[in-house]
Amino acid sequence: MESSIVIAVLVAVILISLVLDLGVLSKENAQHLSLKQSAIRSMLWFGLGLASVVTMYELIPHLHEIHNYEDLVKYHSQYGKPFELTGDFDSSLKAFKTTSMWLYFSGFLLEYALSIDNLFVMLLVFKSFQVSAQNERKILVWGVLGAMILRFVFIFLGSAAIRQFEWVLYLFGALLLFSGLKLAFEKEKEEEDPSNHFVMRMIKRIFPVSTISNDRGHFFVRENGVLHVTVLFVVLLIIEFTDVVFAIDSVPAVFGITRDPYLVFFSNIFAILGLRSLYFLIGHGIDKFWALKYGLAIILVFIGSKMLLEHQFKSIGFNHIHNLLVILGVLTISMLYSLIKPKAVDS
Repeated sequence: MESSIVIAVLVAVILISLVLDLGVLSKENAQHLSLKQSAIRSMLWFGLGLASVVTMYELIPHLHEIHNYEDLVKYHSQYGKPFELTGDFDSSLKAFKTTSMWLYFSGFLLEYALSIDNLFVMLLVFKSFQVSAQNERKILVWGVLGAMILRFVFIFLGSAAIRQFEWVLYLFGALLLFSGLKLAFEKEKEEEDPSNHFVMRMIKRIFPVSTISNDRGHFFVRENGVLHVTVLFVVLLIIEFTDVVFAIDSVPAVFGITRDPYLVFFSNIFAILGLRSLYFLIGHGIDKFWALKYGLAIILVFIGSKMLLEHQFKSIGFNHIHNLLVILGVLTISMLYSLIKPKAVDS
């Protein structure tokens, strides 16, 4: 099977999933999903992600058009020697497929967890700007589409940079180390005055911002014959700006797990499918997992350190399974700790 056909099938699955989540399954008069609806749909989308992990086991040789042992040797050299070559095509192919599946699973879990943290920020933005429930849905649709486009651009550029300059991996490692420490020690995010937001100040220097409170979901309106952007448009730009910042952390994090651009891209995309359902689930109280922030900080520091000290990690026998166990372990412990030690609510 040619790689172009496999890519077309995967993209078709993604597009159909987007239509279902953002269109067909979202009735216009259903402004918010209930706790039950958001929980069920989040589980379904997470299940689709897990199914893509299993599917990747069979598809990865076709994506790279690996037909013989020489193709495996070429892949092995190009992408950081992630599996063991045995000299036999069948056994080496099995090792390649198995390793790729676990690397993909690690990337998927990491991106899913990072998406939750990003949704916390989105929730605060909507509260700060007092976005109506109906307009929240519209922003989420454009936000998810924008996130997917940004992932493609970042991953394409990141993969090209790594192929051309291997030292870029060390730059990514340092960035993740900084981001993890910053996430661990930054103050709790709070609602801010919308007029003081960085994006709002920048937009006001370029376009007049409408003062009409009821913009009926429009991004642009005319006042006295002059075209104005609405506050809703500013909110959309803030969400996209936030996702750029998020992608700067998340994409290098997955490159810290695997250099294979297909594994990086599809693990990213399948992790952010169903973000709308997950957003409403967070709104129903999943944000009680307050320690997840610190778990993510530990994971980012861990991956950044591993990228900077790659040879040392390999010398002690650290492999993709250990990588996955660290990610699973830290996420599980941080979520369990959140439940055992609930955060005190300010009176």
